Amino acid sequence: MNTYSENYEYWLKNVAAEEKAELTAIAKDEKEIAERFTLPLAFGTAGMRGTIGLGTFRMNKYTVARATAGLADYISEVGEEAKARGVIISYDTRRMSFEFALEAARVLAAKKINAYLFEDVRPVPICSFAVGYLHTFSGIMITASHNPKEYNGYKVYGEDGAQLSPEATAKVVSYIEKKDYFGTPKVSVPEDRALVLGKDGIKLDEYITVVGKSVDEAYFSRIEKLSLSPEAVAKEGSNLKIVYTPLHGSGYKPVTEILKRMHIPFNVVPEQALPDSEFPTVKMPNPEMPDALTLGIALAEKLGSDVVIGTDPDADRMGVAIRSDKGDFVLLTGNQTGVLLMDYILRRHKENGTLPKNAATVKTIVTTSLAAKVAASYGVKCFDVLTGFKFIGEKIDLFERTGCNTFMFGYEESYGYLAGTHAKDKDAVVSTMLFAEMVCYYKSVGISLYARLQEIYEALGYYAEKTISVYFKGLSGMTIMAEKTKALRGVDISSIAGYPVLAVTDFLSGEKTDRSGKKEKIDFPKSDVMYYSLEGGDWVAIRPSGTEPKLKLYVSASGKSREEAEQKAEALLNEMKGYVE
Repeated sequence: MNTYSENYEYWLKNVAAEEKAELTAIAKDEKEIAERFTLPLAFGTAGMRGTIGLGTFRMNKYTVARATAGLADYISEVGEEAKARGVIISYDTRRMSFEFALEAARVLAAKKINAYLFEDVRPVPICSFAVGYLHTFSGIMITASHNPKEYNGYKVYGEDGAQLSPEATAKVVSYIEKKDYFGTPKVSVPEDRALVLGKDGIKLDEYITVVGKSVDEAYFSRIEKLSLSPEAVAKEGSNLKIVYTPLHGSGYKPVTEILKRMHIPFNVVPEQALPDSEFPTVKMPNPEMPDALTLGIALAEKLGSDVVIGTDPDADRMGVAIRSDKGDFVLLTGNQTGVLLMDYILRRHKENGTLPKNAATVKTIVTTSLAAKVAASYGVKCFDVLTGFKFIGEKIDLFERTGCNTFMFGYEESYGYLAGTHAKDKDAVVSTMLFAEMVCYYKSVGISLYARLQEIYEALGYYAEKTISVYFKGLSGMTIMAEKTKALRGVDISSIAGYPVLAVTDFLSGEKTDRSGKKEKIDFPKSDVMYYSLEGGDWVAIRPSGTEPKLKLYVSASGKSREEAEQKAEALLNEMKGYVE
């Protein structure tokens, strides 16, 4: 293994002439060189993600080409049919997104693998949908989701439209590790984005085809069929006032299009409407962050709107603010939004007589326990899966292949939701459609959405959830994080903030241990997660991020009142922080 100094010199010698200035500028900055060149950018089941710049630990055309070359070898190993089916490539509004997408297409084409490149930005859900619609073997989405502007990323989908499985990822990584960063074969095509923009069906190369609106129309046709309350929309839709912000991202066109088709009036936050890779109006383009909807709420107050909806740059996450019983706007958590959508979908299917006997919902293990209670109240099973929407996608695929269950809804607490099986990843477009429809429905029956949320709490219990991230800075951050999780497994935690721990589940060893010491195997893939089960269905979970040096700490607590649940959650969080900080 080369030293970071050797890697730096190798890159300095091999990068394009116009790129050398970036590397010569850091020649005397030992720390920066070590940061950029000690490690490769990790490629996992969520692909890879990092700061844009030159280096092995950065997102650049060389790391993109190397990853794509590994994916191409994997596809070639599968066979000629896989190569002919090819890869759909989408990208969002971030820095270098189009350039990285085109680079991927050029590398695939050089391997005689068909590449289908979108003519303009498209969100995650349309990319996932396109895999199935075009029957491609794989998909590539260039995005860093909700990360800061300095980041970009590379996400890979399997032929089911879900993020690449751990097994397939391991094979792709084995090919990537054999690749050099330079000299990757690629076809020569025009690199001017203007030559692609708005085109549909043109060929940049024998193996590179531009795709566009035909895929969009098929997508909209599919999700429109998921409507559950057309009468309520017809009655209340024209009176509903929505403020929407795409946060400078790829959600603008598809979200506004679906609202137009629903005949629901909306106003787009003007400062955040147009694509902008600098995301100048927010600290982070993340609807999970309270400030992301600040401009939207201000506009909604001015216009007297009912709801504010925001989507992140790749439009797979949705954040919302609704009016409280006092008339002011409150931000919903991802857990609350998911509970409301799940309840609405199951309620309307039951009222319409269309709820299947084998209906099922899916949530991640770090999503609120209230979701399972909501499902059970309709006689519907709720399955738990590991964190990551790919595992929800796997459940959908299992349901479709075996017929054992009918998928109704899936979500994770980090603002990602999916209704329908048109995609196998989070879909903020269909989520926006259903959220707007849900507001219309509750207006039609004379209650507010906020009031419905309170009804759920009163019927099933009050729940409070909290999540924090503990960051470990510097080049050794990932190592420190790994040491923290390893040390945690050696600590006997019998109670947290005075609440007894009933069982500890270690998803890495695959065992659940109760208070008596009895162990049982769990039916989950191995994952670096520690999960502490408390009384009343409460829990605490800790897991390391797969792409960044940070530990995520999750708490779900219940109580007889919102205040009691909040206080318990805060106490649990504060004590557990001491184990990982």
